[in-house]
Amino acid sequence: MKRIIGWMLAVCMLAGYCPAVQAAGEEKEDVTLAPYFFIQEGDPSVDGLPLKGTSVRTNVNGVIAETYVTQTYANEGERPINATYVFPASTKVSVHGMTMEIGSQRITAVIREKEEAEQEFEEAKSEGKSASLLEEKQSNVFTMDVANIMPGDTVVIELHYTEMIGCSEGVYEFVFPTVVGPRYAGVVDEEDAEEGDWVETPYLQEGVTPDSSYDVTVNLSTGVPIEDLICGTHDVDVEWKKNSEAKITLADPGDFAGNRDFILRYRLAGEEVDSGLMLYEGEEENYFLLTVQPPARYEAKDIVPREYIFVLDVSGSMNGYPLDTARELIRNMVKNLRSTDRFNLFLFSDIVSEMSLQSVPATEENVQCALDLIDMQEGGGGTELLAALEEVLRTPAKNDAARNVVVITDGYIYDEGEIFETIRDHLGEMSFFSFGIGSSVNRSLMEGIANAGMGEAFVVTEEAEAKETARRFQTYIEAPVLTDIQVEFDGFDTYETEPSHVPTLFAQKPVVLFGKWRGEPKGTIRITGKTGSEAYAQEIQVSGTVPSEENEAIRYLWARKRIETLTAYGFATVDDQTKAEITAIGLEHSMVTPYTSFVAVLDTVRNPEGDSMDVDQPSPLPEGVSGYAIGGYLFGAEPKDTLLVLLALSVVCVNVRKRRRRKKCVQS
Repeated sequence: MKRIIGWMLAVCMLAGYCPAVQAAGEEKEDVTLAPYFFIQEGDPSVDGLPLKGTSVRTNVNGVIAETYVTQTYANEGERPINATYVFPASTKVSVHGMTMEIGSQRITAVIREKEEAEQEFEEAKSEGKSASLLEEKQSNVFTMDVANIMPGDTVVIELHYTEMIGCSEGVYEFVFPTVVGPRYAGVVDEEDAEEGDWVETPYLQEGVTPDSSYDVTVNLSTGVPIEDLICGTHDVDVEWKKNSEAKITLADPGDFAGNRDFILRYRLAGEEVDSGLMLYEGEEENYFLLTVQPPARYEAKDIVPREYIFVLDVSGSMNGYPLDTARELIRNMVKNLRSTDRFNLFLFSDIVSEMSLQSVPATEENVQCALDLIDMQEGGGGTELLAALEEVLRTPAKNDAARNVVVITDGYIYDEGEIFETIRDHLGEMSFFSFGIGSSVNRSLMEGIANAGMGEAFVVTEEAEAKETARRFQTYIEAPVLTDIQVEFDGFDTYETEPSHVPTLFAQKPVVLFGKWRGEPKGTIRITGKTGSEAYAQEIQVSGTVPSEENEAIRYLWARKRIETLTAYGFATVDDQTKAEITAIGLEHSMVTPYTSFVAVLDTVRNPEGDSMDVDQPSPLPEGVSGYAIGGYLFGAEPKDTLLVLLALSVVCVNVRKRRRRKKCVQS
């Protein structure tokens, strides 16, 4: 029965949300946003997979990473094509460079306001000119459009972007996302459908990878001896130049690397890394980057009672390995609860169900009840996280308990804004923590939930990490490292500092500030706060730091951080004034933003007939994600009448099953 229900839930997506299969070159009739499976059919003269290779080269110097991504498109068919490719990036990147190369001609892209760039691209496309357009769809999702790729053409696009390497508990982590997971959008209005058309991207069948190559190289230089250099996601070769420099490459280029995040972790020698100040002196404005190492974690003596509400995604994309990992994660978290804690468990896909009408004591019997309920789940249906959070907010709270909501999902959701807004509206009532499960999670959603809810974001890529991650969560939530953080500048003339407010540090990670400065680099920066019941203070002398041209990347990091503030990490409604400021930042820094795009146009008319075929480059499903993420198949059948009947049956069966389970848990 359990497996039948799982199949039926998969039918929900197939019947109501997406066309599960679509041939290359066919016109899409859907008005809802939904990905689909790619099948190479239609016109055999059209090259349906024009992306032939992706090459990534990252140079890490200290805490700043400069990445060059080279996408190679080729038309091996007989007709001109226009290619569209959806790809991810880190949520922290500043994309500030792009070139297009066709044959011997190399063109540097220019930054334009979004509408102007789109118009310039469409005009070039209609005139038969080769052109490319890079747009930001979400903070970690971009699209590349390449027009008029002629038969036999090879088009090389190079992107240049900058980001800061994250550090927590002494571990540095470089993440390069390789694939955008399929997004669940449900029903959206016409305006959102137009903005979110990238969601309707094709995917290859489960377990199928494209013939294109995917290469990653990281040149790591830290200035301090490197220890514990590990890449748990890919097999790599490490070439040591000296103890502070290493070149990391993929060990087997034949093993397709583009269906999971590339994650590189390392420590630096010594127990502590010094706080530091970096300065850049520009022609018009000067920028600084300040990193302050926090104190060691203190031992909490008096811990107030806590309430934990676990919100678990059991949708189609979680079927199999992601849900198995989530089970193990919750298993470890609930087992670590104290007898004075209370908890509840919400499950969501197309529908929402809860273990109990209110949180229950963390007794052995109730914990086992939660584990039994999780073990019943197979994964199927859509991803209605907003509905689940609304149900959580309606449940009664205990006045004497600190309330914490723990969201566990792969994050394959399109409309994140409503989720962030809902969390922000209830900030004073509870804290929100997020756990991303899977090989290519939507880090924009994970980080956004944590930022909006003043909590922390965690990512678990495999089941083996679940126990340690659960332990870290318990440590974080019981004993924040630093609270009431204040930053003062004495004698150092600064302005437009980001972020303007530093939240509580749950993890032992640096306080990071970006800003601008005037005059002479002098004075003192003072950081104060509380560690437990004790006062904390640290001072940095500015005069000992000399501005360097090598620190130019700081201006791009500041710009990205400023945009995050203006959009409140994506959960604020952007008015005309804010949109104008973001646009100005993008144009001034030659940087892609939600309102500025890169466009490159070759002057030569190469396709005067204008008969190009539009091709959407299919992506592989992220490793570990099953076909349930975009509907899957049921005995190969597609007739909608049959599917709708099965859908109705599945909802009835699931509701009956969940009511029975909740009753049993409440009685326990």
